[in-house]
Formats: sequence, C-alpha cells, structure tokens
Amino acid sequence: MKSGNKNKQVWLVISHGFNMDGRAASQTITDKIPHLLNMGVKPVVVSAITGKKDDVVEHHQVLPAGPVALRFDLRHFLKRRISSRFIYRVMMTAISLVLLPFILIEKIFIRIETHWSWAITAYFSGASIIRRLKPTVIYSTGGANSAHLAGYWLARRFGLPWIAEIHDPMVLDDQEKSMRVRFAGWLEGKICRYADVVWWFTEEALARARARHPELAERGHCIIPGSDSSEFVRTPYQKSKHLVIGHFGSLADTRNLEYLLKGMTLLFEMHPQWIDDFRIQLYGGSIDIISASALRNFSYPSIVEQFGRLEADPVTGESGRDQVLKRMNAVDCLLLLHGTIPVCSEYIPSKLYEYFWTQRPILALVWHNPQMERMLLKLGHWAVTANEVESIASALEELHIRWTNNDLADSKVPSPYTSEAATRRIFELAKDVSTHESLQNL
Repeated sequence: MKSGNKNKQVWLVISHGFNMDGRAASQTITDKIPHLLNMGVKPVVVSAITGKKDDVVEHHQVLPAGPVALRFDLRHFLKRRISSRFIYRVMMTAISLVLLPFILIEKIFIRIETHWSWAITAYFSGASIIRRLKPTVIYSTGGANSAHLAGYWLARRFGLPWIAEIHDPMVLDDQEKSMRVRFAGWLEGKICRYADVVWWFTEEALARARARHPELAERGHCIIPGSDSSEFVRTPYQKSKHLVIGHFGSLADTRNLEYLLKGMTLLFEMHPQWIDDFRIQLYGGSIDIISASALRNFSYPSIVEQFGRLEADPVTGESGRDQVLKRMNAVDCLLLLHGTIPVCSEYIPSKLYEYFWTQRPILALVWHNPQMERMLLKLGHWAVTANEVESIASALEELHIRWTNNDLADSKVPSPYTSEAATRRIFELAKDVSTHESLQNL
C-alpha cells in the first residue's frame, strides 16, 4: 500500500516519550513513523507533553493523573518553553509547593514507577480515539511502562489486537521484591498473557521473559530496533592533531568511565610519549559520581573534555540530535560504555545503532552480552570485557597504532540494523494478527 492511499489502516500508538529530542525511548518509535506511513499505516499517537507536538501525524499530548508524574512532565515542558532560568525556577517552585502534599501521599502509598498515573489519562485519550477512528491495532512502546498499562486496559476494554514493544527489561530475576518490582512483574505477566505480539530488543531478554511466562510461547520475538542512515550527513574522515575518542550519551554510576581511565593509565605507563596524543570528549548529561571520582584520581585530567548535552540551536535550527550526529561522524573513535550490572546481559544501548551508521571505529566495553559482542566484531569494531583493564589498554594501543598509520577511515560498511527493517517485521507481525482477528469475527 502506498503512503498516499486514503484507505490506510489506523494504528493507535501509545508512547510516553514520543518526540523528545535526543531520548532513546523517543527515537525508537519516532524513527518508525515514516516507514509506517510508507507501509500504509496511519499512526495516531498518544504521548506525554514532554516532547514536541508532531506536525505529520495526529498527535495527542496528555498530562498524567498523579502529582509525581505531573511535576516531572511540567518540569520538562516548561524548561523547553521558558528561556529565563529565574522565571522557570519561580514557576517550578510554586508548582512543587502546590503539589507537595499530594506528592507525599503518592510516594507513601504508591511506590511504583514515576509515570504510572500517565496510563490513566492515556487510557481515556486512547478510548476516545478508538471510538472515533476504530484503529486496527493498539501499539504500546516503552520506555515508561505506563504505555503498556494503558495498552493493556484498552485492549481488554475494546477487544482490539495489541502489540507491545519492551525497551529495557521490565524484570530482573535477582531484584528485591519492592512494590515497584512487583508492579513491573505483574504488568509483564499481563503483557505476556494478553498481547498478541510482544518483542524485546535482545535475545537474552526474550529468553528470560519466556522462562518466567511460558504462556508467551511464539507470540514473543526479538527485534533489533536499529537506526536509519538518512539522518547522517557524512563528511570524509580527516586525521587531526589529537586522537579523539568520543562518548555520546549519559553517564551513570552503572555506566561510567572508571575502567576506561584505568585502561588509559596502564597504556600511558607503557607508552608515556603518547599522553598528549589522546583526547576523550564527553557529550551528554553531567558526570556521574563514580566517573567524577575516577577523574579526580586520573593523572591526566587535561585529556578529558566535557561538552554536556547539546540542545536545539535556535540560530541554525539544528536539533540536539543533528549536532550530535555531526560530531559522531568526525571523531577518530566512538566509545560505548555498556556497564557492569546484571541487566547488561539483556540490554544493548540504542546508541550502538547510530554509532554503526557513522561507519567510524567503535571501542565498546561490553558486559556479559554475547549478542552485542557478535554484532560489534562482525562489523570490525572492538568489543572488550568492560572490567578487564589489560584488554582495554590493548585495544587503546591498537587504536593508537592505527591512528598513527592513518588507518581509521570510515569502514564503508553500511549497518544491517535499520529502523526500516525493524518496522517492516513489526508490520508483518501486526498484519498477521489483524488478519487472524478479522477471520475470527466473520
């Protein structure tokens, strides 16, 4: 079906973080929208107010019902619209004071994820859309689990096919059983029982969910989300004065610079003449506690340069993501930090797919994830165990040798992990479900 066809099938898409510039949870769904349109789907989106109102598809932005999520969403909404930090702080202080008693009550009695209450307003908005447009599919997508809660309620209420896209694992087998974990486990069970199609982003996440919920059976899938090349304005690589290793994305105490800096220290002990050759450039949010401590103990702090989060440029009109992609394309090597916690075995950072499309060399510090290692090594990149300092130093040594020999040109190997391929597979799975549902209703 062509995109101009007036008889497009309608999909109700529920995504809390839709159109939030630079957010992985947003990119995963927004990148699929053009492909859905080309496949004959008319997406109608329900999201939070935190992103930009879409001007291509029908887009409904709703506030959450609870005070904790309301404060969170208003903070992001106002920050994008108020240029004066003073006015922004005054407004947020006033909002916080008004909401404070209700926030305390919610935090005492409902200790689950921040955005759970957004599911309530998303449900009512979705119900109105269903009555008006009669969509063929309900499509709920993370990160916030509230999207799946709304999808579950709507599917049960209206009897429509429901497909669910799980970004990060909802449940880890060794987690303490807090109220939040029990809620996530309950919701995962509902998804595995009632969703007509559900997919995770890694083989291990799918395998563990299927082990917890055997009733999932063949309705569960692994679909790599990928990223598309069309957004990358590629420029030829040019070696510069310094060997620049670029990290793009947030740092956290679970994903930090500690072992990289230890590897660099070991490298410089072996090759002190190389110290001034290196530069580590950090793009993203603020430095986490562990990275800050590692930097304080690092003997060569001048080689680490922090650029923070790149926001939309009002002068050039470039989004933060556009600016990031340009800088990714220019560095000598891209750094991917996976972390060293149990969830890593079920998780692949979405940034990896953008990295692949730049065709620049990647140094990835990977933790207990054979699928991710295979993907990197197959395309000629470095995949080293995240806490093996000697292996990190060896990879850096090889990187420097290649930089010295001017052997870090673009790989010219296009990424096989595309958003279009992921969307096509989702479309085929949803089509099978819709066809089956139609036959049952005859």
